[in-house]
Amino acid sequence: MHTTSNTAVASTAKAKWTYKDFTWALSLFGTAVGAGVLFLPIKAGAGGFWPLVILALIAAPMTWFAHKSLARFVLSAKNPEADITDTVEEHFGKAGANIITFAYFFAIYPIVLIYGVGITNTVDSFMVNQMGMESVPRWLLSGGLIVAMTAGVVFGKELMLKATSAMVYPLVFILLALSVYLIPDWNTSMVSVSPDWSAMPAIIWLAIPIIVFSFNHSPIISQFSKEQRRVYGEDAAKKTDMITGGAAMMLMGFVMFFVFSVVLSLSPEQLATAKSQNISVLSYLANVHESPLISLLGPLVAFAAITSSYFGHFLGAHEGLVGLVKSSSEMPVKKIEKISLGFIVVTTWIVAVINPSILGMIETMGAPMIAAILFLMPVFAMYKVPAMAKYKTSAPVQIFTAICGIAAITSVIYGAF
Repeated sequence: MHTTSNTAVASTAKAKWTYKDFTWALSLFGTAVGAGVLFLPIKAGAGGFWPLVILALIAAPMTWFAHKSLARFVLSAKNPEADITDTVEEHFGKAGANIITFAYFFAIYPIVLIYGVGITNTVDSFMVNQMGMESVPRWLLSGGLIVAMTAGVVFGKELMLKATSAMVYPLVFILLALSVYLIPDWNTSMVSVSPDWSAMPAIIWLAIPIIVFSFNHSPIISQFSKEQRRVYGEDAAKKTDMITGGAAMMLMGFVMFFVFSVVLSLSPEQLATAKSQNISVLSYLANVHESPLISLLGPLVAFAAITSSYFGHFLGAHEGLVGLVKSSSEMPVKKIEKISLGFIVVTTWIVAVINPSILGMIETMGAPMIAAILFLMPVFAMYKVPAMAKYKTSAPVQIFTAICGIAAITSVIYGAF
C-alpha cells in the first residue's frame, strides 16, 4: 500500500515538470543519441529531401508512443521492483520470458558488431585522411581497437559507465554546434530533386528501421519506470507519459536539426559516396571540408559516440548471452561469463575485418528485434494481459504504434529479397 503522504506528493507533482523530470528526459535522450545518429543522415537523406520531411514528422509520435507503451508495460507488474524481464515472465510465463531474452540479445548484439566495424572505419579514415598515414592492416587495427574497448568494459566498468554518461553532454553540444556551423553550406541540390510521389511510401517504409534504431532508448526504460513507480505510486503512468514525451520532442528537435543540416550541406552524390565508403557522416564531412575544425572534431566526435555506445551495448549483449546460456546449461556462471565474453569479442573482430555495410546491418539485424520488443509487445499485452487494462493507450495510438512496428519488420524482410 502507498502512504497518503506519498499519494499527496504524487498528486501535487505529477502535473508539473520538475528538475528531476528534466534530468530523466535528458537520460532517455542521452541513451538514444549514439552512433546511430551519425549514420541517420546518410540513410534518411538518400531518398531525397521531401521523404525526409515526412520522416521527421512521424519520428516524434513514433518514438513517444512506443516508449510510453513500454514504460506502462513495466508499470503493470505486481512487484514494484520488477524489471522488463520479470514483467514478461509474470504476464507471459517462463517460455515468454525466454523468447524476450532471446529477442533482447539479438536486438543488442548486432549493434556491438556494427560498432566494431564503425570504430575501425572511423580510425582508419582519420589516420589516412587527417594524419596522412598509411593504412594499418585491417585485422590488426580492428583487433587492437576491439580489445582496447573491451578491456575498458571488463576492467573499469564503473569508470566506463561514469565516462560514457559524462560524454553525452559534450557530444550533444558538439553535434548542435556542428549543425549550426554547417548552415552557411546549405544548398538547394537536395531540395531541387523533384520528388517521385509514387515511390514516396516505399522510400519512407524502407527508412523506418533506421529511425527505430536511432531514436531507441528502450534499454533504460525499465530502470526509469521503476523509479517513477517508487516515487509516484499509482500516478506513475502520468509521469512516464510526460517524461517520455519530453524526451521524444528533444530527440525530434535536436536529431532532426542535425540530419537536415548535414543533408542540406551535401549533395545527393556525396551522401551516396559516404554510404559506399561505409563511414559515419562526420568522418565524411571531415574528409571533404577545408575547415581544420571539422576535420579534427568530426572523427573525434564519431570516435566518442561509437565508443560510448559500444560500452553500454557490450554490457547488455554480454548480460543477455550469459542469461541465455545459463537457462539451458549447467556450467558454472563464471565459466559462462568468460566464454560469452570471448564469443562476443571474436565475432566482433571477424565482422570488423569483413567490413559489411553498417547501414545494411542496422536495417537487417538491429531494428527488427527492437521493433518487436518496443512497438509490438506492449500493444499485444494491452489486449492479452488483464493487468494492462488500466494502462491501455487510446486505439489510434495503439494502431499507429503497431503499424510502425510492423513496417520496421516487413521493410527488412522486403529489403532482404
